[in-house]
Amino acid sequence: MKRSFLLKALLCLVVTFVLHVEKPFAQSSKQITEVTQATEQLRKAMVDADTLTLKKLVSSEVSYGHSTGKLQIKKEFISDLATGASDFVSINLTDQNINVVGNTAIVRHILTAATNDKGKGPGIAKLGILLVWIKNKGQWELLARQAVKLP
Repeated sequence: MKRSFLLKALLCLVVTFVLHVEKPFAQSSKQITEVTQATEQLRKAMVDADTLTLKKLVSSEVSYGHSTGKLQIKKEFISDLATGASDFVSINLTDQNINVVGNTAIVRHILTAATNDKGKGPGIAKLGILLVWIKNKGQWELLARQAVKLP
């Protein structure tokens, strides 16, 4: 009888832990929607070279990695878009997958873009992208981005 009581008590503790501790860390459809929207805002701001939106979306601690291995901080990334050194004529995102854990989101997608970088002329980019977003004061901010060239 004592053993049965202890097992039931332990089971109640486990259920309580799962319901009250794990739940805040599980991803919700609201979080997925928010990250999807932030990713779309980033895509559009990159095409439009919208520096105001980029400043809001990108963390001051961002590590922005290009497929060439070049790394940039926030100021460099935004400046390249503003000056045309990096010019996205269009960006199409496909095969997007989002995973949210707490205040961190990981986004993977395929980026296909028409480019016209200053000094290089028109081009096409097909990249595998990893984005890391963090929620800071209710706003999703891009913390890290890494690209790899795809065939």
